[in-house]
Amino acid sequence: IDDFYQAFKPEFERQLIENGTKRLRACKISVPEIMTILVLFHQLRYRQFKGFYYHHMLGMMKKDFPDLPSYSRFIELVPRALVPLCAYLKSLMGSCTGISFVDATKLSVCHNRRIKRHKVFEGIAQRGKTSMGWFYGFKLHAIINHHGELLSIRVTPGNIDDREPLRQGLANDIFGKLFGDRGYVSQDLKDKLFNDFNI
Repeated sequence: IDDFYQAFKPEFERQLIENGTKRLRACKISVPEIMTILVLFHQLRYRQFKGFYYHHMLGMMKKDFPDLPSYSRFIELVPRALVPLCAYLKSLMGSCTGISFVDATKLSVCHNRRIKRHKVFEGIAQRGKTSMGWFYGFKLHAIINHHGELLSIRVTPGNIDDREPLRQGLANDIFGKLFGDRGYVSQDLKDKLFNDFNI
């Protein structure tokens, strides 16, 4: 992650200056360290980030990250890593091999009983339904090749039809055969993909 960021940083800072965005104020913890912590959280499968930060980072890994800020300060710094994290994900994507698979999964933001009280994604998250039932949040749409490498991703509100991202360009760089479950069965979608993208 650090090697990637050192190559990415000059172009990123140039874009910030050209867009009239203020430079990020310096802090003790670096952006690559923030990115590493966020990736580590998902790899270790903690259920709550706060518990992970206090127990794992401030407890077990303090010697590896000596300049860790408090939990609340770290949360304030997380937005700095969003664009670099997206670029890092893009750099790790594989290439189309002619055999690809598409699917979607739910990203729930809260339990169904707490929908009316949920404020963080109010107006953005939506109610949706999967084969496992109703949920409130977003959908992650992804295409992978037969090696399991990501080729393309899209995040949509939970109420978006699984086929819609394909109509809007999720499969733009895909060729060959694209496999999906019965939620993707649609004659007009088949015709569009066949004519536009040689799938």
